[in-house]
Amino acid sequence: MIPLLAYRDNSCDPRKCTMKKLERAGMVRLFPRLSAIPRNSLILDPTAEQALSFADREKTRTITALDCSWEVLNTDKVRSWKFKRALPYLLAANPVNFGRPFRLTSIEAMAAALVILGEPGQAEEILSKVSWGIRFLQLNEEPLKAYASAPDSAAVIAIQAEFF
Repeated sequence: MIPLLAYRDNSCDPRKCTMKKLERAGMVRLFPRLSAIPRNSLILDPTAEQALSFADREKTRTITALDCSWEVLNTDKVRSWKFKRALPYLLAANPVNFGRPFRLTSIEAMAAALVILGEPGQAEEILSKVSWGIRFLQLNEEPLKAYASAPDSAAVIAIQAEFF
């Protein structure tokens, strides 16, 4: 089991926020400041130059989602982070962006990271907190299985091309 963290800037509706739901369930720890997040945490960053792969499992102590509006995020602070990874091509299952690639909610991003890092049970557990959560795993079953079996980031990128 990998501890889950999230930076949350309170820019979304707390009643619909997937990270707030996980916090209420005791499954994620929220931080109001980026500086409070442990420096050795894996940051899920769609602008990262390297894709997440199972090879990252060994050094992953915690996973941090950036649960905020990307228009207002101070990207300089995120850019300085040493351990950040982008998720490969996946389709959103959330009601707002259903079927759109790369438009994942924070809970979908965390679940994808957990599957890729070898924790599918934990992914199912967190996704059970939203009504559409299991649909994410069903919609992305084939690519997630392929990404989880990839030995490194380069292989994940190569596999990703099959699903575009």
